Amino acid sequence: MTVHPPVVGHCDELLEALAAFRHSAHVTQRWGDRLAAVLSGGGRLLAAGNGGSAAQAQHLTAELVGRYRDDRPPFSAIALHADTSSTTAIANDYGVDEVFARQVRAHGREGDVLMLLSTSGASANLLSAADAARAAGVRVWALTGCAPNPLMAGSDESLCVEAPSTATVQEIHLVAVHMICAAFDAALERGARSARGAGRAAQRKRR
Repeated sequence: MTVHPPVVGHCDELLEALAAFRHSAHVTQRWGDRLAAVLSGGGRLLAAGNGGSAAQAQHLTAELVGRYRDDRPPFSAIALHADTSSTTAIANDYGVDEVFARQVRAHGREGDVLMLLSTSGASANLLSAADAARAAGVRVWALTGCAPNPLMAGSDESLCVEAPSTATVQEIHLVAVHMICAAFDAALERGARSARGAGRAAQRKRR
């Protein structure tokens, strides 16, 4: 991997990582399509991370509860780390490794999706959350740094960013979040067009 100079070299490092990540676009497309099916069917997205990855996870849930680009209905998406009372109570009573796993057991239902973001792919509290999710029938997706890593191995699917610095991995994770949201919205629009077409066909038959 190329060693870049400081400051402006950060841009070069990001460009290099982004060019490699572009080949993963099909995975973000699949995840966005799947999320549209799950959430429009009444399911839920749970998301979690630590530090900067927590901010990225919360960014994703905000785009789904709010909107990404165009106006559309809100969908159920919860950033587990954002509930400070629950996370601190769980950490105090059960230990830090349980802060997300216990919330997954509380909120996750079979068919839901858990998105875990980690630059290291080795955070113990995320690994515990993945175990809890799989036990509950919740599908686990991981956005991580370089492969292989424990979180990648403990998830149903993963996207791993090959980059030398934590900052660049996090920046690519944000790109991935936006790609997933774009695919999500496109899938919803396809579904709406299909429903409108079916409705018009039904009206023609009644005539």
